[in-house]
Amino acid sequence: MSIADKITELKNELEPKVTLVAVSKTKPNEAILEAYEAGQRVFGENKVQELTAKYDELPKDIEWHFIGHLQTNKVKYIAPFVSLLHGVDSLKLLKTVDKEGQKNNRKIPVLLQFHIAEEETKFGLNQEEARELLSSSDFAGLDWVDVRGVMGMATYTDDETQIRREFHQLKNIFEQLKQEFFGDKNSFSEISMGMSGDYKLAVAEGSTMVRVGSSIFGERNYH
Repeated sequence: MSIADKITELKNELEPKVTLVAVSKTKPNEAILEAYEAGQRVFGENKVQELTAKYDELPKDIEWHFIGHLQTNKVKYIAPFVSLLHGVDSLKLLKTVDKEGQKNNRKIPVLLQFHIAEEETKFGLNQEEARELLSSSDFAGLDWVDVRGVMGMATYTDDETQIRREFHQLKNIFEQLKQEFFGDKNSFSEISMGMSGDYKLAVAEGSTMVRVGSSIFGERNYH
């Protein structure tokens, strides 16, 4: 099946309200263009250097999402154009994004990353840390960051009950934050969860954004 066919199949399967982020990390421009020609406009990358190169070389109406763990010293390279940062999990990073947003005179959209998996290696906030962050005067002073929602990754396991439980937990976190901090903000609307292996479960639990790579482009190329 071609990349174009896979994109079409996925889009037909997903509800219109669910955004498909085609995870194009390590993939060549030709593969991205094939998805682009099939109508895909949202792509996800996790390496700053690779993302800036692709941004320079590929069509300008592509929405680039940064889906990896972002180091503060790298924010400046993607601040001028990035459409959404998925993995923001500290005040320090938010402050850096705010500073770079101001330099580029644009509000930078971000998702707050939560740790919902059982594995210790995943990055992310817990609810207590998020509450503390969002009620701080530091956060209130950020004018160039636009918090659009939440993001999280489930445990890498075959246990569907556990995966569903973790996705359900993220949906609950989203709803609590919406109620407490973003009640008057319609743009706080995204729940980014679900990847190639578990996106169907994620959508069933309320995901508005899925990050799918290998189901579109085939297995990852590790350089």
